[in-house]
Amino acid sequence: MAAVYLYFGFGSITMLFKTITKENFRNMIEGIMENNEVIGPKSRDRDTKGAKIYRFLKLNSFDELEMDYTRSYSSPKNYFLPFKEDLATYDLQDAGWEQEIRYTIHPRIIVGMRACDINALLKLDQVMLKSQYPNPYYSARRRNTVIIGLDHEPLEDCFCRSMNTDTAFHGFDLFMTDIGEKYFVVINSDTGYMILNRFDSREVGEEDQLLYKEVRGRIESKFKSQVDITIVPELMDLEFESDVWKRWGDKCLSCGSCAMVCPTCYCYGIEEDIDLNFDKATKRRFLYSCNLLDFATVAGGHNFRPEAHIRLKYRYYHQFRGFVEAFNQSLCVGCNRCGKACLAGISPKAVIDDLIGTEKR
Repeated sequence: MAAVYLYFGFGSITMLFKTITKENFRNMIEGIMENNEVIGPKSRDRDTKGAKIYRFLKLNSFDELEMDYTRSYSSPKNYFLPFKEDLATYDLQDAGWEQEIRYTIHPRIIVGMRACDINALLKLDQVMLKSQYPNPYYSARRRNTVIIGLDHEPLEDCFCRSMNTDTAFHGFDLFMTDIGEKYFVVINSDTGYMILNRFDSREVGEEDQLLYKEVRGRIESKFKSQVDITIVPELMDLEFESDVWKRWGDKCLSCGSCAMVCPTCYCYGIEEDIDLNFDKATKRRFLYSCNLLDFATVAGGHNFRPEAHIRLKYRYYHQFRGFVEAFNQSLCVGCNRCGKACLAGISPKAVIDDLIGTEKR
């Protein structure tokens, strides 16, 4: 089996469609794995009901890759926005100091990303790549990562279809749908095209198209959780002082778990560490949460958002109002990871349904 080296081309191409057998897909991943880091869903633990808990982790063999996973506990976002990352290191000297900044990221591949997580990255791209001040650390990771997406049947609490994130049209290199003995593959970049062509991919036949349509129809029919977001941006203004926020805010533990598992939250803090001998220092960025008690605390000790329900309200306001105003789309993708992680049982669907119900009354 030939090893595969990842080379990045000049971007996306007109969508192409091919198929690859599951045996050849295995050969493809094993070939890439010989010389590159491959990340994919692995089960790491079980919850209180005995169900597997999945995380995106580095794979040491193809057999560790669990393509039938349900939902990863945390999103693959953290391979682009790590929980902690060093922005710069400093060598302090008597006559001055030297700064070192590293953007280098070795090519890697992430296998098995869901459509909602791919759409989450596209939303982050708006902030991290296309804003007035692009993030070079995020950019290096994004541009040196091959993404292979994977279709799946939704869980009962997923409402990504309501958020228009149940399908992905760009933001990936390859996107696969399981049609039995092989995968139906959407090719969206020249890099993906070159990789796939090395492992005996085939043209799509009439039977493949019928199987693909059947699978997609079955997936679409299984979305049970729906959220009406058509009036939510306006609702955030109309119900800004609503008792709904106090009702849910009284439940909030201000732990920040929601932000840590969210595929789109990007609030952060900065810290600087100086060695005790004063010859080295590090500037570090870490992900943070607007639900944490000290998020809006400024110098002098004043806290602009001292109460839990105020912080909760502004989190939802950013997700469903502020981001819409800036980028014409909600920041939420409907994965409901936050609802599953919340120890107090707070979920976006429940909060939004409560707001809508209050407005109708």
